[in-house]
Amino acid sequence: MDKLENIFDLQEQLNARIGVNMKDMDDDERAKWILNYVRAMQQELAELTDSVPWKWWANYQAFDKQNAKVEIVDLFHFLISLAQVMGMSAEDIHEAYLKKNQVNHDRQEKGYSSKDENDSRHI
Repeated sequence: MDKLENIFDLQEQLNARIGVNMKDMDDDERAKWILNYVRAMQQELAELTDSVPWKWWANYQAFDKQNAKVEIVDLFHFLISLAQVMGMSAEDIHEAYLKKNQVNHDRQEKGYSSKDENDSRHI
């Protein structure tokens, strides 16, 4: 088992322990959990933001690198749960990442001067 598969397995176990059964979700339940995880990720992003001195008008802030790392890991927990709600495995994420990464490189090669949603439809 590779590291990403291991993380997906551990997250599935944690979600099951919490009582989130992703295998039997209908579309309404799936939509509910997508919103739950997106909101949780928004909160984790806010907490990550608070780990860095973002208030340019204040001098009391410090860069809390340790907490920033924790918030990034929290984001991974919710992002993986979100992928699992959508029925995506570690392999699915890896394959989609490779394809989207190539699209991003292709866009840069072409100057990315216009938006073309069709360039990602194969992902």
